[in-house]
Amino acid sequence: MSESGHSQPGMYGQGRRRRRRRGDRDVGPPGQNLSGPSRDREYQPRERRDGSEDPPGPLIQKTPIILAKPPGERSIYPLNGTPVLEKPIMLMKARDDGGKPGTPPEAAPQPSGPGPSKIEREGQRPTQPVYQIQNRGMGASASSSAVDPMVGQSKLLPPEKMKHSIKLVDDQMNWCDSAMEYLRDQTDMLVVGVLGLQGSGKSTIMSLLSANTTEEDQRSYVFRAQTQEIKERGGNQSTGIDFFITQERVIFLDTQPMLSPSILDHLINNDRKLPPEYNLPHTYVEMQSLQIAAFLFTVCHVVIVVQDWFSDLNLYRFLQTAEMVKPSTPSASHDSTGSSGNEDGAEYYPHIVFVQNKARRDDFCPRTLKDMHMVVDKLMAHSHLKYKGTLSMLDCNIFPGLGQDYLATEVNMFLLPVQENDGEDSLTKAGSGTYPLFSLLPGYRGHPSFSTMVSKLRSQILAMPRCQLSHTILTEKNWFHYAARIWDGVKKSSALSEYSRLLC
Repeated sequence: MSESGHSQPGMYGQGRRRRRRRGDRDVGPPGQNLSGPSRDREYQPRERRDGSEDPPGPLIQKTPIILAKPPGERSIYPLNGTPVLEKPIMLMKARDDGGKPGTPPEAAPQPSGPGPSKIEREGQRPTQPVYQIQNRGMGASASSSAVDPMVGQSKLLPPEKMKHSIKLVDDQMNWCDSAMEYLRDQTDMLVVGVLGLQGSGKSTIMSLLSANTTEEDQRSYVFRAQTQEIKERGGNQSTGIDFFITQERVIFLDTQPMLSPSILDHLINNDRKLPPEYNLPHTYVEMQSLQIAAFLFTVCHVVIVVQDWFSDLNLYRFLQTAEMVKPSTPSASHDSTGSSGNEDGAEYYPHIVFVQNKARRDDFCPRTLKDMHMVVDKLMAHSHLKYKGTLSMLDCNIFPGLGQDYLATEVNMFLLPVQENDGEDSLTKAGSGTYPLFSLLPGYRGHPSFSTMVSKLRSQILAMPRCQLSHTILTEKNWFHYAARIWDGVKKSSALSEYSRLLC
C-alpha cells in the first residue's frame, strides 16, 4: 500500500478492490477535497455482509473474527493434512476475505438471521465453553459429534439369561470366579441357599423355584438332579456349591449333600489324599458340610432346609453346630477379628425355611401339622436363626377351615407332596366298579397338587424379607466379592479348626 492510500496493482488479485478506510488517510472536515473531485462527498459507512455496521472511530488494524459452529454441527477438517481430534478448530480471517482460496466452505460468513453460525465482535467473550471428549487415534472419517446408539442403549438391555447353573465352589472346595459376568451393579436382589441330606430333593426343588416347571423334563433342569443310575448305586449328583441367577435378580445356591455317605465312600475307596489338617475321612466330610452351612448362614437371605422324612435329630444338631461356628458379620472397617460376633450385637442371621418334601397324605392332617410345628419349635428354641414368623401355610389357603390362630407355635415350615407321575392318576381312581360314574373321578389326595404347592412355596420365598447382609448395602458384584471373602475366612476359621481337632 502506498503512502497516499491507493492500492498497489496486483496486491488483492484481479477483480478485487480494496475498500478505502478513513483511518488510512488524514481526517479532515466534511466536504473538504483531499484526493480529487470524486472525494468531495461525506463518507458513509458501508454495511457489512452480516448486517452490522463498522464500529465508530479509527481502527488501527484489521480485527480478526473467530468463526465457530455449534457443537452438534462441527466437523473435522484437516489442517496441513493432519486431522485434529483433540480440540475444536478455530479459523481466523479478515473481515473482507470471506472467499479466499483454500478456506473451507463452512468458514465463509453466514448471512444474518437465526443461522447456525455466530460472529462475535472484538472484546466479547463466549458465554460458556463446550468440552467434547474424543478418542485419540481415530481415523479421519470419524465424526466428533456422532455417538454410537448401541453404547447408550447397552445399559437398557435386559441382563443375560442363564440357561444352566455354574460352579461357585468346586468339588475341591476352591472358589470360582465364573459367576461374576452375570452380576450387575444394583442392590435389589435376593439370595436363597439350600441345605439337606443326600437324596432329599434339594436340586429338584431349587430348579422348580428358579426357572423350571413340573411339566419339563428333569434332564433340562438348571440344577441337575440325581439320575436313576446314580440313585441305584447310592451316589450324589451335586458337588460343591452351584450358582444360578434369574431375570428377577434372585440368586439360588445349590449345595452338595450334608454329611453325605457317598462322598465318604468316595474318599475311602479312591484313596484321595486328605488335607494335612484332617486325619480321618469322616472328619473331613463333616467339616466340609459345616463350612458350606456356615457360609450360607452368612451370605444368604433365606436358607431352605429340605427333609424327606420327619425328622432327623442329627440334622438339627448339625444346624446348631453350623450356627456356632458361623463367622461373624464383618464390621464397617472390614476388620473381622474374632468369631463371637460384634460388640454392638448387630450379628446377621438368615431366615430358615423347613421344607418337608415327599410328604404323605397323613402329614397334611391338621393335628399332625400342629405336632410337627411344635417339635421344630422345641428343637430350635435356643437358636438365633430366624425360623418363625416369616412363612405360613395358613396364608396360602391350603387349609381353608383352619384359622390363623390354630398354630400357636407356627414355624417356617412348608409341606410338599410326592411329585405326580404321568400314570399315577390311573392308579388312584375313586370307584372300585360298583358305581361307574365314580371310577371316572380322581381319587382323594387330601392336599393340592404338587405344582400348586410349588407355586405357593415360590410366592412365599420371593416375599421373604431382604435384610441387610453386612453393615453396608451390597450390590450384586459387591455381594460376590463379599461372599468370596467370607468363604476364604470360613476355610481359615479358627473356630472350625478347633472343632475339627476336638472330633479326632
